[in-house]
Amino acid sequence: MTHKSLFPFLPFLLLAVPILEIGVFIIVGGQIGVLNTLLGILLTAVIGTILLRHQGFALVGQAQQQMNQGKIPGKEMAHGVMLLAAGLLLLTPGFVTDTIGFLLLVPGIRDGIFHFFKSRVTIAGMQGQSFSNGSTYYESYSYQSYDAPNRENNTRPDNDDIIDLDEDQFGEVNDRDAIESKKDGNSPWNKN
Repeated sequence: MTHKSLFPFLPFLLLAVPILEIGVFIIVGGQIGVLNTLLGILLTAVIGTILLRHQGFALVGQAQQQMNQGKIPGKEMAHGVMLLAAGLLLLTPGFVTDTIGFLLLVPGIRDGIFHFFKSRVTIAGMQGQSFSNGSTYYESYSYQSYDAPNRENNTRPDNDDIIDLDEDQFGEVNDRDAIESKKDGNSPWNKN
């Protein structure tokens, strides 16, 4: 099943989850009582918020450590998105959403989800180059796509000097002041 085929099920999911939550509320409320059910919902929200805060701070520390080593904290960013989803699910009243939210707080489960999607995602990035011949300033931007299985092997060689531009891939600036402001970082766009 591809990501495109999941979209027809989204309206069904948005309808099914509240109905499922209402059913679980009725069953749990019949077993432990209405007051205990409401207290359980509040308790899971408080516990989830505390756990989320603790794991969020730990994740920020790991991401900073990765960046200090010159690495992109991709795994930490994915875990951060999952922690955000966990927080939203835990704050949403309901036992089903709380269960999914608590599962997303488990680092091993997040790792499993990360590795499952890592092999199925294509990363695309934009690269830019600029150069000046003294009187004219040129800029070029291009998009690159990396296949997930070959991501580590898909690097550019250090001696890659080829610049191949089509006519619509660069912009020309003939204004000397604009060139100098680009070099000095004094662009009028940076001023408030």
